[in-house]
Order: sequence, then structure tokens, then C-alpha cells
Amino acid sequence: MVYTLTFSPSIDYVMEIKHLTPGEMNRAQATHIYPGGKGINVSAVLHSMGVENTILGFIAGFTGNEIENILKKHGHHTDFIRLKSGLSRINVKVLASESTELNAPAPAIRKDDLKQLNDRLQALKDGDVLVMSGSVPSGLPDYTYRIILDSLKDRNITTIVDTTGPLLLSALESHPFLIKPNREELGELFSTKNIGTGDAEKYAHTLQDKGARNVLISLDREGAMLLCEDGTLLTREAPRGNVVNPVGAGDAMVAGFIYGWLETGSYDDALKTAVCAGSASAFSSGLPSKDDIMSLRRLMKD
Repeated sequence: MVYTLTFSPSIDYVMEIKHLTPGEMNRAQATHIYPGGKGINVSAVLHSMGVENTILGFIAGFTGNEIENILKKHGHHTDFIRLKSGLSRINVKVLASESTELNAPAPAIRKDDLKQLNDRLQALKDGDVLVMSGSVPSGLPDYTYRIILDSLKDRNITTIVDTTGPLLLSALESHPFLIKPNREELGELFSTKNIGTGDAEKYAHTLQDKGARNVLISLDREGAMLLCEDGTLLTREAPRGNVVNPVGAGDAMVAGFIYGWLETGSYDDALKTAVCAGSASAFSSGLPSKDDIMSLRRLMKD
């Protein structure tokens, strides 16, 4: 079983606008409502590819109810922890010539809520996959993911961490199977800008030295590179296409990697599917279907 964990799920209200003019009335040409959160995005793409998975996380209030209702309506299996107070977030994403996001604060998570999460995680079995994506609410420590990883270390669980900053650096100490930073996140980690492929490779080795077993770095239009735990460096260019919406492409890439890895156990196949999944997501207004991903995968040279 694949499990995804999103600490702060949201309702994402996406508005498509031809030209966004701050300070004036802007009318959207189209709107979409999705359950949001990086782990939820990973689950949605996995679901479309036929990979059974369970969505974990924390929800609160009427917005939390709607998140769960939408997911169940689309056939997803959820095992949320319901918070006693607060509201799950509503985030607004404006798609114009550039993407603009307005993210609300997350509801507070207390110790008894974390105990419920721990109880769920202790039910994971050897061979399961756990994906931990995104940030944690401000009241939780930067070592939150490391605590979870340490609690699972006595089992053969494939752990994937997709976050950044101190939360990621702390998690490295517990040797996650895979991490997936992008250029911007590398820049934040290493206080630099204009990261080229040579820089990305150097930073991948640094992150591996700090504890990551495998490092997948998304490089936007240039595709991605994967530094494997045996030291092999794999690279794949992205398929060509018209970028419509880059939001969620990194999450689709994680899902594509999981699909490829579970299907073949090959790092190269996992990387190819990851790149195609990320590209398919960027080329569409929402998250990609299996057909979107595999049509690009068939075009990619072996």
C-alpha cells in the first residue's frame, strides 16, 4: 500500500484570468475547485495511474468535510484525523501570464492529534510506501518528519520526503529513500541563485552525504536528474510541449517515480516516468491522467 501524508490539506480555488491587474476588478474566464495539498496531489496522480493508495492528514471544520467529500466522490481512500477546532485552508491560485498563489494559514495540530497519526503510521507494514509532502503548521517543530522516519526505521518501508528548508535537512538525518528538491528549493537550502545542472549535481551529492539515499532534482524544462544510492547519476530531458500550469508538476513527478519504481524496480524507468508525469502535469490545466503521462512516456527514447 502507498500512503501519502499531508499535514495541511486545503481546498484549492483556481481562477484562470487572461491578464491580472492588481488594484482593479479582474474577471476569471474559468474556475476550478480541487482538494489541495502536495500529498493529495501525489495520491490523485497515483489513483489515475491505477496505484491503490491511502490519503493521510488532518482536516477541520466544514472545509475539511468538503475536502473529504470531494476525494471520496472521486474514489479516493482517506484516513484523515479530524481536528477539534479550526478550519482547513482555502487557497486561491490565479493562473494568468504568471501564476500567483494566496495560501491561508493551517489550523493548529495538538499532541493528541499527533498521537492519532502515530497510531495510523504504526499500522504500516513491510513493503509499504510513505510519502510525506509539503510543510507542517507553524506550531510543529522542524524535526517533525525526522520523528516519523525514526518511528518507522525498524520496518522495510520506502519513505519519500518532498519538502524543503530545515524540515528537509532534519529529515536527512534519518535516511529517507528519496527526496525531490527543485531548483528554487536548492537555492533556499544553499543560499544561492541561478542553479545550473552542474550546480544541481554538486548539491545532490551534498544532500546524499547528509543522509538522503536517492536524490531526485526537478529541473523544469530541462527535465530531471537522479543521484542513486550507488552513486550513479541519471538524467532525462523533459518532453517538449506548451506549459499551461506548472502548479502540481513536482507532485506528479513524485507519483510518476513511485509508479515506475513499483512497476520495474529500475531507477532509470522510475526517472523516465517521473519526468513524463511532471511534464504532462505542466502541459495541462489540472493534474494529468495516466493516458497523458504514458503518451509522453512512449515518445521518450530508452
